[in-house]
Amino acid sequence: MRIPESELIINEDGSVFHIHLRPEELADRVIMVGDPGRVDMMAEYLTDKEYRRQSREFVSVTGKYNGQRITLLSHGIGPDNIDIVMTELDALANIDFNTREVKPEHKTLQILRLGTSGALHADIPLGSFILSHISVGFDGVMNWYGGREEVTIPEVEEAFKKHMDWDPNLPSPYFAKASNKIISKLEDVTVKGVTISAPGFYGPQGRIVRLPLAMPDMLERIESFRFGEYRITNFEMESAPLAGLCKKLGHEACTVCCAIANRYLKSSNPDYKSQIRKLAELALDRMTR
Repeated sequence: MRIPESELIINEDGSVFHIHLRPEELADRVIMVGDPGRVDMMAEYLTDKEYRRQSREFVSVTGKYNGQRITLLSHGIGPDNIDIVMTELDALANIDFNTREVKPEHKTLQILRLGTSGALHADIPLGSFILSHISVGFDGVMNWYGGREEVTIPEVEEAFKKHMDWDPNLPSPYFAKASNKIISKLEDVTVKGVTISAPGFYGPQGRIVRLPLAMPDMLERIESFRFGEYRITNFEMESAPLAGLCKKLGHEACTVCCAIANRYLKSSNPDYKSQIRKLAELALDRMTR
């Protein structure tokens, strides 16, 4: 089936609409970050750099590390951007841009997203690297796609909504598993995480500045949730749609975040750049072994 021009926009130079990469410019291994500045920081470590592309918040560099080809890509802030980036990365890998048809052989991308987050328990110190084995989508992105039930863990989802006394005006949360293949690359140097992806930084993460919350006791309920071995470890904004979309699209993906705040202890470390560099070095090494 030919995909119409209105559904997948291809620029005049043959690149995909938002991230401005052409199919041949994308490596099979991808490290994603939110901040465009982190792409250039990580690119310092690459050899044989082929491309640098920039469009809005989407900056990308393709080169080599440990002799392996890898693409670095910034996605900006929020789950809506993940919907854009993952759809376009999959199109680059699995759609023929000349015929606008799905390629007969599926290509699987390996994707690791690096981010920052706020930890939710006293025993997760600042600077910890939290690997999102499971992500909880407060964003609702996966609810717009058919087959949502294929990416969620229904028994945990229902227990969580009951525990939270979930407000029906809010998007129904989904629990999406990360790729075991990517988890295995980093589980020995990270904290095992169950991560909430929120569609905002303030109210959706339980912060009160001037506006009241729809669920005033949200943080306390989240901190006290238990289901077998599961507990919620941290907040961020992108891991759930990444895990959910990649599972549906047939890619391997996971998120690892540096804890730069602890919501339980009400502490933070705004000077975290050295930890992010350490995480970047770790990610480059583990993704190219």
